Amino acid sequence: MPPMSTSCADPAVTLPFHRLPAVRPGRGFDLLAGVRVLDLTTSVAGPYATLLLADLGADVIKVERPAGDDARAWGPPFLDEDSLWFLSINRNKLSVTLDTTRAEGRAVLRDLVRASDVVVVNQLPRSAAKLGLDAATLTALKPDLVYVSITGFGLTGARADLACYDLIAEGYSGIMDITGAAEGAPQKIGAPAADMLAGEDAALATVAALYARLRTGRGRVIDIALAESMTRFLACRIVPYLGSGEVPRRSGAKDSVIAIYQAFETADDPITLGLGNDAIWTRFWETVGDPTFGANPAHATNAQRRAARPAIVARIQEILRQKPQAEWLALFRAARVPAGPINRVDQVAHDPDFAARGLFYRLADGDREVPQVGTGFQIDGAANTPRSAPPQRGAQTRDVLSALLGYGDDRIEALAAEGVI
Repeated sequence: MPPMSTSCADPAVTLPFHRLPAVRPGRGFDLLAGVRVLDLTTSVAGPYATLLLADLGADVIKVERPAGDDARAWGPPFLDEDSLWFLSINRNKLSVTLDTTRAEGRAVLRDLVRASDVVVVNQLPRSAAKLGLDAATLTALKPDLVYVSITGFGLTGARADLACYDLIAEGYSGIMDITGAAEGAPQKIGAPAADMLAGEDAALATVAALYARLRTGRGRVIDIALAESMTRFLACRIVPYLGSGEVPRRSGAKDSVIAIYQAFETADDPITLGLGNDAIWTRFWETVGDPTFGANPAHATNAQRRAARPAIVARIQEILRQKPQAEWLALFRAARVPAGPINRVDQVAHDPDFAARGLFYRLADGDREVPQVGTGFQIDGAANTPRSAPPQRGAQTRDVLSALLGYGDDRIEALAAEGVI
């Protein structure tokens, strides 16, 4: 079967993102304006970290091998020959292609490092040292550099040079063992959670390091490990184990420190329900028409409700099957009882409330249109505006070398002729 490749310029092709509001490039958030980030990473974690920095206003130069970021080929599906995975995490960046296996390419890279405030790498420690991308080498070029390493297991320790992807990190972290049905096999989360969490950690640590640099003038070496970012995500399960000796087990999302905190069936589609405190517990039973059950002294506390969970769950399930999802959600919304649908991805992408807050849009940049998920938070009452679409491979190479590094036309042409750029 040929790759699933579609063209956003083809008027005969209608895709889901064509239903999204069109947004044109603008100024966007500028909190990190003036900060230059050199992104030497591929795949997901590193590019997501630099996407967050770019969304906050940093100028991000994405240095790619001549063949491009690995994620450009992660498909199908593709849109205009680029993987939609790649397009999801690379807006607001400039792309420079550079062959750093060549001496001339490494010389260009050193000039780019000297012109940057932050460098983000995702090579294993041994590989980074071999390529001259280790912290000692790059900070020697620019002492106040913020050097950010994102690897599977960190820069130190017995596992430092082990290859790792999101799947491997999820397995190490314990999240797979507590995800899935009680009688089923361990399950991976349905998104690259370790990658995305590591990217968030890297962006947060970078912002903190830049803030500290304003006071001290010092650069920092930031060491992010996918396995540790994913494991930190389990703090609310690991700490209770450490303090009690009770090992959490997977239960199909039917077990929580909150007694009633799970999915339930209705007359048609399922809902989620979280009865997180005594007041919500009381309002729930009043809403479903059985206040006497809710007032039972044997169910007065969360601890008591956990002890009686099987019987309570059975009673709730019996009641909720009597009405359809929409009717229950309307009742619970009015009663301030936390509940919600279990959306499919297509339902999420066209959710009107998410759309109203600017979370999903189609970015119209020149002749290109690409679907995007926004920054995900608002500042001063407004959602972010993208500055540019995800870059085409190497599209800004000549501009960056000329405008940023001051290379003349002759030098640029020579580098191109030699296949360095």
